[in-house]
Amino acid sequence: MLIGKVTGNIWATRKLDGLNGFKLMIVQLITPSEQEISTSLVAVDTVGAGIGDTVLIARGGAARRAILPSESPVDEAIIGIVDNMEVFS
Repeated sequence: MLIGKVTGNIWATRKLDGLNGFKLMIVQLITPSEQEISTSLVAVDTVGAGIGDTVLIARGGAARRAILPSESPVDEAIIGIVDNMEVFS
C-alpha cells in the first residue's frame, strides 16, 4: 500500500461501465513523514475521499479487487482515509 494526499478530481463523461459510480481522484504520493514524493497518480475512489484527505492506495490486483465485481482495468484505488499517522524514528 501507498500513502497519498488527494489533490484534485478528474471528470470523465465517458468511461467503462464498470467505473460508473466511482470518482476518479488525483493523488500526490507522500512519505510516512508527510513529505511529498514527486509522483502523482489517478486512483478510483472507493471510500468517499475528498480534496486534502490523506489516503491509503492499493495498486495492481489489490486495486482491482477493491472495485469487485467489476472487471475494469484499474491500477490504483483509494481504499482508506487516514485519521492519524504516528512515525517512530
